This record gives sequence, structure tokens and C-alpha cells, in this order.
Amino acid sequence: MNPLQTAVLRVLELDARTPVSEIAAQVGATEAEVEAIIVAAQKNGLIRSYRTRIDWERAGQPRVFAFIDVSATPERGSGYDRIAERIYRYPEVHSVYLVSGTQDLRVVVEGETIQAVANFVAERLATIDGVRGTQTNFLLKKYKEDGVFFTGAETEDARLPVTPSA
Repeated sequence: MNPLQTAVLRVLELDARTPVSEIAAQVGATEAEVEAIIVAAQKNGLIRSYRTRIDWERAGQPRVFAFIDVSATPERGSGYDRIAERIYRYPEVHSVYLVSGTQDLRVVVEGETIQAVANFVAERLATIDGVRGTQTNFLLKKYKEDGVFFTGAETEDARLPVTPSA
């Protein structure tokens, strides 16, 4: 990937609604060049999706999120991939990651209630072949997600104080 392509994708990553004309001005390219980069990135799978971050709590429809650490037995020939695939196919599952440490997979799950998440873990996740155990941690408060503040700090330009070193 060349530096121009990288620059265009970085702008889109920060705000997918940025007009092509503005991206072109920011990266020093023509609108046609930017459009071609975006179309190519969509076709070859570099751009995976365009999403909107909704503050459902503020909308009066809070959701329950949990981070579930899964201990699993890898399968011959596929490692953890098949187990992860079984997990990520459930609609409640937002994300699945292979992680280092004492657990093998980290699963992010959404439910309407704590009980709904608990039922998902007990009845679906823990019963998957290869899953040896789970540890569930519920999200208590969201401060920032994917660069978006959820704390009322509406200005993203707030700078941390810097103290000069001696």
C-alpha cells in the first residue's frame, strides 16, 4: 500500500462520513484519485464496514455487555479457528479474539439483561465442543469506544497536561 492510500484510509477510519472532496484536500490528491482508492479498498476487503456508534443508554435503551474469557482446546488442523467460528456465528456475539495469557479467546457479547447474557454463556457458549471453561466480566460503564467518547466529554481535542522533563 502506498502512502496516499494509507492517508485516505486513515481519514476514513476517523470519520467514514468525510466527503471525498475533503479527503482529497487533506491528503493532497484529486477527488478521482481518492474515489478510486476507496472503491479499490472496498473491493479488496480493506474496508470491512461503515458503522455508526449509538449511545443506547442516552437513547433510553441500555444494553448489557460482557467480556467472556474462554478456555478452549485447540483442534488438530484448525487450532482455535473452528471454535471461534462456532462462537462468532451467534447474533449476541459482537467480537471474538484469540488472545495471549491464561485464556484462549475473548468474546464480547450483548444482551438485553444480565440474565440473558448469563443464559447465553450457560446454554450456548459453555456447551460448545472444545470449550473447557468461561469467565464472564460485565461492562459497568463505557468511557470511550473506538475513539468515541461516551462520558459527556464532547470535545475530542481535550489535551492531557504535559510536564517538561528536567
